[in-house]
Amino acid sequence: QVQLVESGGGLVQAGGSLRLSCAASGGTLRINDMGWYRQAPGKQRELVASIPIISRTFYADSVKGRFTISRDNARNTVYLQMNSLKAEDTAVYYCNKLSSFYTWGQGTQVTVSS
Repeated sequence: QVQLVESGGGLVQAGGSLRLSCAASGGTLRINDMGWYRQAPGKQRELVASIPIISRTFYADSVKGRFTISRDNARNTVYLQMNSLKAEDTAVYYCNKLSSFYTWGQGTQVTVSS
């Protein structure tokens, strides 16, 4: 059973930066297409960035140019570097595969104050 643990969230002022980490235990992430998702209060969970094994990374229009997804296969970890944060980025952030999802982790709260 793969367990995903997200970390790195927090409270930051608009314009600031955070780096989120997603560590996996019980399985390897390097053979999977992985993504970062977020869910804001009252909204559906949305994919904000993905890093496939093959082909190019994907970014939602709302984060393009500000967020960077990467992976460290040796550490079995996926990262999300978030720069120029905006109030509308406030959400709980999760990582998971792009399909046939693992059990969702607890996520990490990102709060951006304006």
